[in-house]
Amino acid sequence: MGKKAIIVLLIGLTLTSVHLVEAQQPGKVPRIGFLMGTSPSTISDRIEAFRQGLRELGYVEGKNIAIEYRYSEGKLDRLRELAAELVRLKVDIIVVAGGDPPRRAVMNATKTIPIVMVNVGRDPVEAGLIESLARPGGNVTGITTLSRELGGKRLELFKEAVPKLARVAVLYEPAAPGSVLDVKEVLPVAARALGLTIQPWEVRDTDGLETVFTLLNKQRPDGLFVTRSRLMSDDQKRIIGFALKSRLPSMYVTRGAVDAGGLISYGADEADSYRRVAYYVDKIIKGAKPAELPVEQPTKFELVINQKTAKQIGVAIPQSLLYRADKVIK
Repeated sequence: MGKKAIIVLLIGLTLTSVHLVEAQQPGKVPRIGFLMGTSPSTISDRIEAFRQGLRELGYVEGKNIAIEYRYSEGKLDRLRELAAELVRLKVDIIVVAGGDPPRRAVMNATKTIPIVMVNVGRDPVEAGLIESLARPGGNVTGITTLSRELGGKRLELFKEAVPKLARVAVLYEPAAPGSVLDVKEVLPVAARALGLTIQPWEVRDTDGLETVFTLLNKQRPDGLFVTRSRLMSDDQKRIIGFALKSRLPSMYVTRGAVDAGGLISYGADEADSYRRVAYYVDKIIKGAKPAELPVEQPTKFELVINQKTAKQIGVAIPQSLLYRADKVIK
């Protein structure tokens, strides 16, 4: 090979090396915004599931991917400010969790940054979040939790767990559309089929929760059904404490409540859903458009029963149901 050819080859290799170095500059690391309406402590297990999902796809936080976490700590008036802050940071993707208000805040803040939603309790098409499950349209995609379809199933399992159940007090937050839907439409239909009486209890804030507790102690229902909402999540510990102290069987939407002392829960495996969010992040980083990424429905559900709590409040869970449970806490 002549000197001229060697020089041309070296120049070509040098230019290639420069391009590779530029492609690997720290500034090219994808930055993900993560907005939640709750506090870090109430969602830490799900955040870890999300990180695990990223690791399984080759992303290590702090190395080849960066994540900006923002929590509103249950303060709805902060959501708009936090969403705007993530947009100003020019994140590449925003993952949003924690109910309808956080999603609305993010959707109002940007029409261009891809948004991945998780834990969508309402039908996202009916709620106007997307055009269809198969082709969401716009800049939003993600995962639903099918809460509407599961409300009746939860009541059915509650009755099976506590055969003497007749009157069920239902805690709900009027500001949470999915919670209201359960109380107004889903649970009444299921209750009639099961021969149960539903007693809705509206809770607007923490003070209202204390008032409801006082009234429930006087009326003594047979069970407590806790719907999904930001307030119920933030005050979960107090609700569980009340149920235990009052020896009141309780049904919840999420496993975390049963791990903390609630009696029973049934719902989509939330850890699995948060791991799956990593799939959307990966696809979008690689060039996929949210409008063309189908919104998924959960495929994994779990029934969790706290046998320790059952014994504490004097409830004998039928053995047949314990056998079917995905997890029994003893």
